[in-house]
Amino acid sequence: MTVIDSTESELDEAGRAYARLVGVRLRGIRRQKRMSLQEVERDSALEFKASVLGAYERGERAISVPRLQRLARFYRVPVSQLLPGDDGDDGAEPSETGRAPDKLILDLTKLDALATTEGALLARFLGMIQVQRQDFNGRMLTIRGDDLRAVACILNVSVDGVRTRLDEMGVAFHP
Repeated sequence: MTVIDSTESELDEAGRAYARLVGVRLRGIRRQKRMSLQEVERDSALEFKASVLGAYERGERAISVPRLQRLARFYRVPVSQLLPGDDGDDGAEPSETGRAPDKLILDLTKLDALATTEGALLARFLGMIQVQRQDFNGRMLTIRGDDLRAVACILNVSVDGVRTRLDEMGVAFHP
């Protein structure tokens, strides 16, 4: 059996409400990535047409599971982040992470380019932080004090040596 996208007329009221919540999540992640609908269409090699993605975001059209998975892969987020939760999550946009000057900011694009075991372990840990914070901008991530201790363990350095080691790796961002 082939699963296809459904239009609003084919959905019952509960389905339409859920499609709207999914749409809010889709729009929130896209905006967090700082992408327009047209940029998604272009960067996905026309896999996700701007008009169809807009219909998903407005809840006018339900997205199929395989297509949702491909969109999550395109945005580089877990599929679960594109779905509203069952715990009272109203589908509001994911919050942006504030950056205090005393916190360490990492360049995730440079980290992704590292081909080391140390880089892979750090990327995996930072991916867990992104999921917890629902922060999927994909470019920068602020490391908080509690997280610095875990990063120090991953890098096998003291907490005081984390900044130096990340600078050596070329992944620390200095505004």
